[in-house]
Amino acid sequence: MSKILGVDEKPVLRKWIPLSIQHVFAMFGATVLVPFLVTLNTPEHTTMLTATALFTSGIGTLLYILITKGKVPAYLGSSFAFIAPLISVSTAYGFPYAMGGAFCVGLIYVVFAIIIKSFGLKLLDRVLPPVVIGSIIVAIGLNLAPTAMNMAMNGAGDTYNLYYVLVAAVTLATAIIASVILKGFFTVIPVLIGIIGGYLFALIMGWIFPQYALIDFSTVAAESWFGYPKFTWPKFSFVPIATFALVSLATIAEHLGDTLVTSKVVGKDFYKDPGLHRTLTGDGLATSLAAVFGGPPNTTYGENIGVMAITRVYSVWVIGGAAVIAILLSFVTKVGALIQTIPVPVMGGISMMLFGIIASSGIRTLVESGIDYGDKRNLIISSVILVIGIGGGKLFFPLSAELNFNLEGIALAALVGIILNLILPQTLNGKAEDNC
Repeated sequence: MSKILGVDEKPVLRKWIPLSIQHVFAMFGATVLVPFLVTLNTPEHTTMLTATALFTSGIGTLLYILITKGKVPAYLGSSFAFIAPLISVSTAYGFPYAMGGAFCVGLIYVVFAIIIKSFGLKLLDRVLPPVVIGSIIVAIGLNLAPTAMNMAMNGAGDTYNLYYVLVAAVTLATAIIASVILKGFFTVIPVLIGIIGGYLFALIMGWIFPQYALIDFSTVAAESWFGYPKFTWPKFSFVPIATFALVSLATIAEHLGDTLVTSKVVGKDFYKDPGLHRTLTGDGLATSLAAVFGGPPNTTYGENIGVMAITRVYSVWVIGGAAVIAILLSFVTKVGALIQTIPVPVMGGISMMLFGIIASSGIRTLVESGIDYGDKRNLIISSVILVIGIGGGKLFFPLSAELNFNLEGIALAALVGIILNLILPQTLNGKAEDNC
């Protein structure tokens, strides 16, 4: 089918606003979920609130549009890949140091953009082949699985609660129905529909059975209508930077995939025009800018690519309009307060699907790349990455009386996977190639 609006076409205002609101709905659930999870797991670091995430996603998207010369219609929202390092670094070093690591992630993107501009994609393929990328993505999703199940079964505590399981199950079922059974635009916002469905179920159950009430609107009523997002200035330390840097290798690969998919949807080759170096730079600087304000790292959103595929509206003006709406929403403090009333098991239910989708996308990367697991080399690389990443592998030793080196989980798995890929000999059918 032909496009309705091209990339550079500006819609009339009466169509522009509702088209942009569609994209806000598409990104909203996933974008606010990241700060919700980080705040839940590190309650002492409540600076990363939903208002900040909305603000930084909006300004990040506008910066991305500027750097890509208005040629790539992509919305940037909170990245799930960085949930684990955000939590671990915030717990060990403090939230500002997590923002310092996130800031450096953006600079790493820029370095890769310069390399790609200078040498093409061959060097990137050597360091991050599909077997490494896919395995890391699988590990990211499965590493987060215990977090989802804990929220679904225990809420914010440590005691199993069958009612929480019921709320999580209703949320998950609603999201699955929206994704599989509903048609049109609704199939693109299953996260939002699932959260709304679980929220309404918990609300109704709380009205009927007050002992099961999980939602308290007193904080919403006490909150003023308008205010400012809470910002945090980043601080820098070697270990947090190294942790975020290693995870960024997987998100760079995610960026390559999203840009390719967007190119296919829109019918333009964004790898060539405006160039992959520009899209990477835009994504990276948007992440660095988000970190300056205390927001989570950004990434291009597949949800919004889906909206474009369904509506056939590819206008970058519509994406920019969605970014402006997100920024405006960040100053409506009652919105942030209302989001904070979402019960933990509701987010647990939706996380069961979201984190599983992350892992499944890694499997898809491996399958579509034709990775041969009859080849022992591939088998070893994937196996080691998965065990270290999912099993919680850790490299820890003191550097001084006050400073420790701590590299664990996905970051350590990514580093080991890259090293194995570089040092293991190329193989064929499980046997080392004969170079004689």
